[in-house]
Amino acid sequence: MKNFSTIGARLVIAAFLSSVTLAAAQAATCEFLPNAPDQHVVLEGDTLWDISGRFLAHPWCWGQVWGMNRDQIRNPHWIYPGQIVYFDRTAGRLRLWPGSGSGAGEPTFVRLSPQLRTQGLGKDAVPSIPSAAIEPYLSQPLIVEADELSGAPRIVATQEQHVFLGKGDKAYVRGALKTDTRFQVFRPGKPLKDPVSQKVLGYEAFYLGTVALRAAAKPGSDVFTFVVDSAKEEMGVGDQLLPVPSTTARNYVPHAPDGQVDARVIAIYGGVTHAGQNQVVSVNRGALDGLDNGSVLQLYHYGSTVTDTTESEGWFGKKQTQLKLPDELSGSLFIFRVFKHISYGLIMQITEPVQVGDIATSPE
Repeated sequence: MKNFSTIGARLVIAAFLSSVTLAAAQAATCEFLPNAPDQHVVLEGDTLWDISGRFLAHPWCWGQVWGMNRDQIRNPHWIYPGQIVYFDRTAGRLRLWPGSGSGAGEPTFVRLSPQLRTQGLGKDAVPSIPSAAIEPYLSQPLIVEADELSGAPRIVATQEQHVFLGKGDKAYVRGALKTDTRFQVFRPGKPLKDPVSQKVLGYEAFYLGTVALRAAAKPGSDVFTFVVDSAKEEMGVGDQLLPVPSTTARNYVPHAPDGQVDARVIAIYGGVTHAGQNQVVSVNRGALDGLDNGSVLQLYHYGSTVTDTTESEGWFGKKQTQLKLPDELSGSLFIFRVFKHISYGLIMQITEPVQVGDIATSPE
């Protein structure tokens, strides 16, 4: 028992020291730009990332320079067009004036810390990142994790044996619906493998449309009757269903993950091999790995392995030493939708194109 207690104490101390070291490292990198303005009037179309980038060398430091707690980071519905963000140089903080947006002269308002609005919550609040860039990824199943695929309801027959279904057609579905009545229809695509372990984490999914429950399964039957609400692509027997998710945009303050996260890019959307700014990629880490909405990761181009051709010849001929080149910092990734093992991220800043296999890690 004594040994167990000693080991437990050591683990607690080690975890504490690790968290202190991580926090200190993050604080050290949260520097204001040398030419940071004294203030910024919040405008329509601004994002938290844009505003942060006007003041900070690293926009993901936004929450730290406000001195925000975790609840405030998760609910940033307190900055609106017309308000004034100003740089309190003495305290090394950003603060907020509830101004009219004129930005002229020295405002007379009381200096406020971030706080929640109680009316019109979030309706006109400044979003974290451009909403239009991520809306399809919030509402459509472009990734299906492996465990979801095995249990998803599926279309087993069509009205009058139609090969394909369109709007208004009936579809007969088998599977567990739980309490849901509206579903998205998808067709599984290629598997998404972890670049390191080669384990299948999920599948790319082709979004086909939506269906609504018309009639529940009768006693002695496992078949539910659905009607096609909308059809983006042709759907038919074998296609599968997922519940329609909430389309409310996730508006989280950019922040570093609580712990160290080491991920790899596993997919790029749009049928391309390389991705640039404002494109969406997926990474092989999710909620079970410490990611949440608003987490920011640094992107690195994975250093390739090359042969050293400069070595001199020896007794047994020329050497063929293999060398791995350094991973090169290439940009930032804002995580906006998190599953258990996979997450979607929007590329926010980039110096060179991102490709599958690139590294995404906690900010240094």
